Amino acid sequence: MFENNRSIKPDLIIRNAAEVITCTGDSMEEIGLLSNAAIAIKDGRIVGVGSNEEIAMRFNSEEIAAIDASGKVVAPGFVDSHTHLVFYGTRVEEYSAKLTGKNNPESLKKLGITTGPNRTVELTRNRPEEELLEQSKKRLMTMLTHGITTVESKSGYGLTTESEIKILEVSRRLHEETPLDVFNTFLGAHGFPENVTKAEYLDVIINEMIPQVGERGLAEFCDVWCDEGYFTAEESELILKAGLQYGMKPKIHADAYSYIGGTDLAAEMKMVSVDHLNYTPVEVMEKLAEAKVTGVLMPSLDFAVSHKRPFEARKMLDLGMNIALATDLCPASYTQSMQFVIALACKLYQFSVEEAIKAATYGGARALDLDDRGVIQEGKLADLQIWDVPTYKHIAYELGTNIVETVIKNGKVVVNR
Repeated sequence: MFENNRSIKPDLIIRNAAEVITCTGDSMEEIGLLSNAAIAIKDGRIVGVGSNEEIAMRFNSEEIAAIDASGKVVAPGFVDSHTHLVFYGTRVEEYSAKLTGKNNPESLKKLGITTGPNRTVELTRNRPEEELLEQSKKRLMTMLTHGITTVESKSGYGLTTESEIKILEVSRRLHEETPLDVFNTFLGAHGFPENVTKAEYLDVIINEMIPQVGERGLAEFCDVWCDEGYFTAEESELILKAGLQYGMKPKIHADAYSYIGGTDLAAEMKMVSVDHLNYTPVEVMEKLAEAKVTGVLMPSLDFAVSHKRPFEARKMLDLGMNIALATDLCPASYTQSMQFVIALACKLYQFSVEEAIKAATYGGARALDLDDRGVIQEGKLADLQIWDVPTYKHIAYELGTNIVETVIKNGKVVVNR
């Protein structure tokens, strides 16, 4: 017999779902599939998950809001654990030119096209906060319509103390002014400003930026780009330990274009996540698995930039690493759809559909050190999405289709298409 909780009157019940994918289970390929299922929600939390019969017996459902999900799929909201959400403008001219092979600096210079992250810094640094907010909010709300309910947002397109703080303040406003949860990451170590030596800028990051960001409580995480031409593992450690003093948990961009020890540092410091990993050796993957550091992979970036080193992410899964998928939304990888990322992970990285979905939900939550979302389970946040397809496998099959019909955030319907 089911436990009777008929004294509890849910705020909302989702009934008759053809499939509910709970994304529970110990391994990345387990998605906890339920058929002909229902979910009860109260006060923004999930209070019951099970068969239609079980939920009907357990809860008082008279005169309450209900959603009929007949023939549809219910999944956890996507958790996007790596974005550069706040920036101004685009790099569309650069991207378009490179499509036709004009990808060397001289060709682009002749076309009058400035390139790379510093182009975005130029466009973003001196823009008023309201203009940054307007563009970023539009992107964020599009992400919501594609099923993303939690987003990580990095700074890094300012490279001065004032502009880095401004970017983080915009992200805070996005958290307050939209239905989504937005978690901030300080990434002043995303590159170097012009006319400043590396040593001078490192001093600014550690002794000026981090203290001001920390004292204002503007970031949950501190990140650094550890790669050839950027920051060494030793410099990265200095930055991340400075962040820890102000309560910012460590993350790292590592092994995107070279292996210089950033992933070893991630394992040693037991970081929340390590992101990119194109050049990570197998023996370091084993260290990351043992240290339970989540690897964040972004196949949309590899696709957009035609990365010279596509890699076997399958190996990471086989070694037991916890993996997250993220959009890496930025001017170089302009996607607002986790569904597109899942399709790419299945085709480019040989993920199973189940592994890709779990990496975009449960894995994303792990990459943000969150245990209250990313799964459909009693007591967790009611962050859910309903897909207008008969089975979850369509998410990798329907290329370019937005299969999301309804999005529920904290128990409230925020998207109804």
